[in-house]
Amino acid sequence: MFKNQPKGLIPAALSNMGERFGFYVMMAILTLFLMSKFDLDGGQAGALYSTFYCAIYILALVGGVIADKTKNYKGTIIAGLVVMCLGYALLAVPALITTQWIALGALLVIAFGNGLFKGNLQAVVGQLYDDPKYSDKRDSGFHIFYMFINIGGCIAPFIAVWVRNTFVKMQGYAYNADLPGLCNSLLAGRDVDTGIFLEYANQVSQTEVNLATLEDFARNYLEAFNTGFHYAFSVAIVAMLISLAIFLFFKKSLPTPGAKKTAEKSDTEKAEIRQSAKEIKQRIMALMAVFGIVIFFWFSFHQNGLTLTMFAKDYTDLNLFGMSMSAEIFQSINPFVVVFLTPIVMWIFSSLAARGKEPSTPKKIGIGMGIAALAYVVMCVASLGLPSQASLDGAPVPAAERVTPWILFSVYFILTVAELFISPLGLSFVSKVAPAHLQGLMQGCWLGATAVGNACLFLGAVMYQSISLSATWSVFAIVCFISMAVMFCMVKWLERVAK
Repeated sequence: MFKNQPKGLIPAALSNMGERFGFYVMMAILTLFLMSKFDLDGGQAGALYSTFYCAIYILALVGGVIADKTKNYKGTIIAGLVVMCLGYALLAVPALITTQWIALGALLVIAFGNGLFKGNLQAVVGQLYDDPKYSDKRDSGFHIFYMFINIGGCIAPFIAVWVRNTFVKMQGYAYNADLPGLCNSLLAGRDVDTGIFLEYANQVSQTEVNLATLEDFARNYLEAFNTGFHYAFSVAIVAMLISLAIFLFFKKSLPTPGAKKTAEKSDTEKAEIRQSAKEIKQRIMALMAVFGIVIFFWFSFHQNGLTLTMFAKDYTDLNLFGMSMSAEIFQSINPFVVVFLTPIVMWIFSSLAARGKEPSTPKKIGIGMGIAALAYVVMCVASLGLPSQASLDGAPVPAAERVTPWILFSVYFILTVAELFISPLGLSFVSKVAPAHLQGLMQGCWLGATAVGNACLFLGAVMYQSISLSATWSVFAIVCFISMAVMFCMVKWLERVAK
């Protein structure tokens, strides 16, 4: 797999893996941290989560513009790692993050650093394959690069949870996902089932808790729980520093995008000159149509870190083979499946291509939307009969009524398969169809479509809090099915434009 790849690929991939590891450490715990730390409901936490996720992709455009203007791609990448390190450092200090708006400010610092880093490192990797010696290895090289990203993501949630739970244990308590909500409700003066509260409190506490000491317990448990979250964020600082060290050490061996100039026009440029204005317009329209479709994919897919994480905490039996799990652990499924499933998907497509039966990229994207819809159909069926969040009014779901964790395992698996049909293939479609002089802009529009989808994530949290679970998942399933139908209606046109 690594044979005949340029030498700079592995250092760049390792640097990116370190950054992604830190990022996924944060994302694994972010939603539950916001809800616990600031006594937010799912809708409020979802709004902050959506804002942050949207900013990541919007600021990637800003980072690209900065690098293009300064012609200092490597310097911009280094600055991005330093800025992200600063953002994580802010989150890691409990005394600094006193309000949700300060937390959002720290998150936006991280988003800005990510914008300086993300796209520009990918540009450096792309430059490795401009050498004719490696040009035929571009696709496989980016697959390797993508896999390294997800290797970091596989273990990040486990590390984040371990750090938090270890600190909680050091304070004399055990982890219980339901307790932060009960603690916040009691301290805020809301109605709480004290019987259930006392039962949970005595399960996690080394000393007996009674009605007279319940308020003190609530305050102390929240402090331990939330401080554990803060210390988990500090893991990301270490990851950024390792990523920075790797990049600095191999900096000279990596190319500089845009440094190579040619006197003659490339074949691509010559071909574009021959394109009519009508053809260029058709290509742009085709891309805009695909961008519109993927908005709904990211809106549905990134519920994995929001409503699906809430479902794991609220409705899932977090015991598997006699072992207790944390809700955040489910987020490791996606990168784990990506790492191991990517070679299989590549082999399937290669086999179909050898027989002349490989579906076109637009068809693959349509199939991916259908697969994403299937994931939420599974959630609809699994949620039948479960009480809504509105009817629970803050009370935890009894253990006997919770669903098996295998439901979420299967849903995350299905969503990851959908991702492999849409995300890398969408990027490939953009690079193939976009006119040469608009490649950067169209890639930016792809990120913009992702940003729009992420900006709408909070709607999932609002529905989760307000309507039945099956109705919530039905919305995502219907949106994905409609997107699939629209995509297949456009397939012949998109295939014609892409020729």
